[in-house]
Amino acid sequence: MDGTYELFRHHFAVPSHVTGEGVEIAAARGVLGSMLKLLDDGATHVGVATDRVIESFRNRLFDGYKTGEGTPPELYAQFPLLEAVLEAAGFTVFPMVDHEADDAMGAAAVRAAADPRVERVLICTPDKDLAQCVTADGRIVQFDRRRELLYDWDAVVSKYGVPPPSIPDWLALVGDTADGIPGLRGWGARSAAAVLARYGRLEEIPDDHGDWDVSVRGAARLAATIAESREDAMLYRRLATLDLDAPVMGGVDELRWIGPRDHLADMCRHLDAPRLAQRAVRLAEGRA
Repeated sequence: MDGTYELFRHHFAVPSHVTGEGVEIAAARGVLGSMLKLLDDGATHVGVATDRVIESFRNRLFDGYKTGEGTPPELYAQFPLLEAVLEAAGFTVFPMVDHEADDAMGAAAVRAAADPRVERVLICTPDKDLAQCVTADGRIVQFDRRRELLYDWDAVVSKYGVPPPSIPDWLALVGDTADGIPGLRGWGARSAAAVLARYGRLEEIPDDHGDWDVSVRGAARLAATIAESREDAMLYRRLATLDLDAPVMGGVDELRWIGPRDHLADMCRHLDAPRLAQRAVRLAEGRA
């Protein structure tokens, strides 16, 4: 679960709520309710990844990479609150510092899918870069909860025009404004998809468009751009490639939800949401 995305989504979707102590808590409270709904819907093992620090190792690689600049302070202040209340509710949380939440989701998905007991892993986020983790055997899929869209291998190919392993290359050419990746001049989603569908990876694309075994509009200009900026493109691909060695759980059993901790009731009182604690208790009793 993309805890960072969920926190942002709820911050801009639900009315503000400031406690008597003067703390804005609406988004964190909304995410907790959303996570409990996952359990209502039958989820048994849940990991929530957050960006405890917005910046990551990618900022050392590229000055233009995204930062926390522009994040509303009342939203940024809810990250530690969210992590604390989710842990109190019994969820496993991956608070990223040098990595990003996206790295944690990818790493956890791959580790969970390696367990033969696991039938399917849902990576719950709409972020484009997580599509690179979707597997051909259907064990790892991406799920956009807000739009209720499930992306398996074929759905990724249908949406982007390339298979999951080529998603970082596609993002390197097209760019990703949300992450501060500029992409290459002149390259669009269709041209990138057409060329990568043929060559797969950036290093396999010939410099001379006359050697291209694919027809795209403006091929000469596109070939000149990638020939001149291939080093930049390789850097952008590095930025878009998830680090599947990010620190997450040791094994899938650590993700199993067995119920809330004793101090959840106190935390929910501070969130002006005692019913959420009661709901978590009922869910745990129903699974006992």
